[in-house]
Amino acid sequence: MEAVKASSTTYLDVTDQIVKDVIEPNAIEVDQNGTFPRESFDALGQSGLLGLISAIEVGGLGQGFRAAVEVVERVSRACASSGMVLCMHYAATAVLEAYGPREIREAIAAGKHLTTLAFSEAGSRSQFWAPLSTATASNGHVQLDANKSWITGAGEVDSYVWSSKPLAADGASTIWLVQAKAPGLRIVAPFNGLGMRGNSSSPVVAEGLNVDRAALLGKDGDGFNVMMGVVLPYFQLMNAAVSVGIMDAATTKTAAHVGGAKLEHLSQSLADLPTIRAYVARMRVKTDLVRALLIDSVAALEGNRPDAMLRVLEVKAAAGEAATEVTDLGMRVCGGAAFRKEVGVERHFRDARAATVMAPTTDALYEFIGRAVCGLPLF
Repeated sequence: MEAVKASSTTYLDVTDQIVKDVIEPNAIEVDQNGTFPRESFDALGQSGLLGLISAIEVGGLGQGFRAAVEVVERVSRACASSGMVLCMHYAATAVLEAYGPREIREAIAAGKHLTTLAFSEAGSRSQFWAPLSTATASNGHVQLDANKSWITGAGEVDSYVWSSKPLAADGASTIWLVQAKAPGLRIVAPFNGLGMRGNSSSPVVAEGLNVDRAALLGKDGDGFNVMMGVVLPYFQLMNAAVSVGIMDAATTKTAAHVGGAKLEHLSQSLADLPTIRAYVARMRVKTDLVRALLIDSVAALEGNRPDAMLRVLEVKAAAGEAATEVTDLGMRVCGGAAFRKEVGVERHFRDARAATVMAPTTDALYEFIGRAVCGLPLF
């Protein structure tokens, strides 16, 4: 696959081709064996899509929110594990584009560097904006110690965009660039999850991990502003895009199943039953409603609308809840057949569960949304 920038094809054309040739054929194995989708990310890197939001000046495609959402949704239709890893890569890349060293930015743009976020911790759980991990000055370096609870791509990526308490400044947190092969990092256990089984989302411990002061991303103590201003919009939109991709795939497979499943004694298919058609219609409507909200959320950010932050908060909550409802309906409509792997709906059913518990959780988002609507400060 030629890189996008060296071709007249669009990034969506290239995405669709990689999904067809690589991501979709590997999706079942990725899920069943909990295998990291390395072949898929090699293809995404070679095509230039890992550098989708990297600046043109460092060799990237120079795209923004809309492109990231479109690509992540397409990938997630075929493989939610791949979609979530790509979501985290783009969210971390946004931080590195704002504050990171040029050589790392160039490597990402060239498709030779995969990165991710390392925010969630065992001690503060889903409240990722309040790290307990520490940064301590030590012999001209900075020593990082942490008990990170969920890092997507742990052990598979090349770097982590890492949060800690500030080194010396006031504030809730500080952000660092940590190389994945740095001494002092230890993956506690391999990921063996209910859904998104190939995203290698494992706990990681840092013990006496040394980084240079130049690894600081932004200002000491300014991590909260980086999280809210840079990470949150990208992450919320793309997480919603993962859910939309899951919903779309479940709806398509459910419709195909009921169209082909026969009630031979009545000379009918399941799709001939009005109740079944109504369920499938609800799946389609829910999916399209959330996609419309997602597109509007992108437009709100692009246009710097007053409701942009509200949309950012709403979209993940809406997508996560709708994805569980849509995939529940898919399981109900397909009946006992849905429990067989070959129908494919149960994989999407399991994958959809991740969104509601992934920080910020749906319950936390409702609290933030309610505060915003009532004119109260979010924190």
